[in-house]
Amino acid sequence: MLFGESTLETHYDILSVREDASYEEIRTSYRSAILNHHPDKLRGSEASERDNGSGDRFLKVQKAWEVLSNSRSRAIYDSELRVSRQDTAAAEDVNLEDMVVEVEDDGEVVELFYQCRCGDYFSVNSLELSKIGYTLLRNENMISFQTLNASPASVILSCGSCSLQVRLLIKGSC
Repeated sequence: MLFGESTLETHYDILSVREDASYEEIRTSYRSAILNHHPDKLRGSEASERDNGSGDRFLKVQKAWEVLSNSRSRAIYDSELRVSRQDTAAAEDVNLEDMVVEVEDDGEVVELFYQCRCGDYFSVNSLELSKIGYTLLRNENMISFQTLNASPASVILSCGSCSLQVRLLIKGSC
C-alpha cells in the first residue's frame, strides 16, 4: 500500500495545474486564479464574506506564479518538493532484496511484501509502481526495477494494520 500524498498545498495545487504543466498552462491558470481572487474584483456581500480568505488566496496565487513562472526558481522549487516528499519519517529503509515476492496467478502482477513489527505487512504491487513510473522486471528468480531515469529514488509504504511506514529504496536503472 503506497503512502498518500502530503496534505500540504503546493504551488501547483494553488494554481490547479499538474507538476509537469507547461509555462502556458501555468500562465493561463494563474490569470484565471488572479481574476477570481483579486480583492478589487470582489463586490458587496461577496467581498465581506470572502475578504480574508480571498486576500490570503490572492497572495498565495501571486507567490505560486512568482516561483513557477521562472524556470530557474521552478527547478529549485521542484527539487525541494521532491526532497520534502522523501523526508517522510519511516521506521526503516528497505531494499528490494528484503522484500518477499509473490506472483499473481496470471503472472502479470508482482506483489512485494515486507513484514511489519505488528505482524501485518507492508506491500506494493507492480501495477501501483508502474503508475508512479517504476517498472518491475522479472527474470526467472530475479526481480529488479526499471526507472525512467538513472537517479536513485524511494517509495514510502504504509503497513496494512498499524501506522508504521518503511521506505523502499530504488536504485537507478538497471
